[in-house]
Amino acid sequence: MEVLTTREIAMAVGGIVSEEKQVNNVCIDSRKVQMGCLFIAIKGENFDGHDFINLAIQNGAHAVMSHKNIECDVPVIMVEDTSKALLDLAGYYRSRFDIPVVALTGSVGKTTTKEMISEVMCVKYKTLKTQGNLNNEIGLPMTLFGLDRSYGAAVIEMGMNHSGEISRLAKATRPTVGVITNVGVSHIENLGSRENILKAKLEMLDGIQWGSKVILNGDNDLLSQVEDDSYNIQFFGIENPKNTVSAVNIKMLDECTQFTVLYSGEKQSVNLPALGIHNVYNALAAILVGLEHDISLADCAKALENYIPSGMRQRIKKVGNITFIEDCYNSSPDSVKASLCTLKDMGEGRKIAVLGDMLELGEFSSHAHYESGLQVAKNGIDMLFTFGEMSKQSVKSAKENGVNLAYSFNDKSALVKELVDTMKDGDTVLFKASRGMLLEEVIEVIYDTLKA
Repeated sequence: MEVLTTREIAMAVGGIVSEEKQVNNVCIDSRKVQMGCLFIAIKGENFDGHDFINLAIQNGAHAVMSHKNIECDVPVIMVEDTSKALLDLAGYYRSRFDIPVVALTGSVGKTTTKEMISEVMCVKYKTLKTQGNLNNEIGLPMTLFGLDRSYGAAVIEMGMNHSGEISRLAKATRPTVGVITNVGVSHIENLGSRENILKAKLEMLDGIQWGSKVILNGDNDLLSQVEDDSYNIQFFGIENPKNTVSAVNIKMLDECTQFTVLYSGEKQSVNLPALGIHNVYNALAAILVGLEHDISLADCAKALENYIPSGMRQRIKKVGNITFIEDCYNSSPDSVKASLCTLKDMGEGRKIAVLGDMLELGEFSSHAHYESGLQVAKNGIDMLFTFGEMSKQSVKSAKENGVNLAYSFNDKSALVKELVDTMKDGDTVLFKASRGMLLEEVIEVIYDTLKA
């Protein structure tokens, strides 16, 4: 981060400062304070940063931002709301850099698409990217503060739970290019309908200059209908004739997906080290971003070969002669459907789905879990095991639609025992659940048991 002064910061956030001093970083965690930083005291649900101001100063903070009256030995920037001021300051800091900034959001696939876009942008620029899923009103500002003059571009992921959040994030980020991967049903509990989710995603336009490029999934039923002459809207996908970039000849191999990209009369083969049609969509979004920045189609394809799945996002692992797909980072009806399609196309042996509850679906939960069971049947999955109360609906639906081997569990030990007794050489096993279900605990015990 570049050096800022306390008066400069106060002006940027509409605050009042006691005295002038330079800071060289921003920190919101007193345990991670660096010498010379500005400590912003954020009040969260389970903690209040104001309680740690003295500790932050002891650890080297040169200034403090607060919305409570405090006395201390370093300059204090007083504001009405430190959380709002954090985002305002990040917006001011981002405005100091005249570089391409790609912002993206979507119901599913944000983090994967962000990683793929970053790989492509790195062909031409040193690129800052959101780390992990730090994509909210606290995490996103901290990413922007990572900018310095060595960076030629940035790729920023935006998440949301409620309407208005994307608007605030976009106004701080000031994207030069916007990407929306899809509109599904994630967070429908808070927003009420997919149409409202679309409106919330399109809040990204609040931070984008008129005439800038906005890249949308042309195969998504809602995004494909978006029209706005104020922006240069382009589409990616597989089926829609109006897609600017599209994919054909899609083939699933053991650990990668091969396809051919079509763009403006050009053809380019891609060997993507990720599985599933949904990842083809993610890659197409990244390619369209690269083309916007004068990165050739061939260079985009080559860059995507460097993509590495992160965290527990559809990671492939072989233990003995059994193939496991670990996909326990998050779960929604859309991502479950995509994962089951991937499972269907893998290997020659039996296909086993292990599904945990999908969280944050509210009144839509029962129907969504029932639909997941239907998808198990439609994809010809041989066996279904579920963990969690709501996933009993998936078992009910699967059985009603012809999947005779479908079982529900509320105890992880019992689930592990049944899986270990059931699995055999040649099987492919998918684990898919919301993060809060901690399904990776089942995976770890199974691996240990099989290796014993």
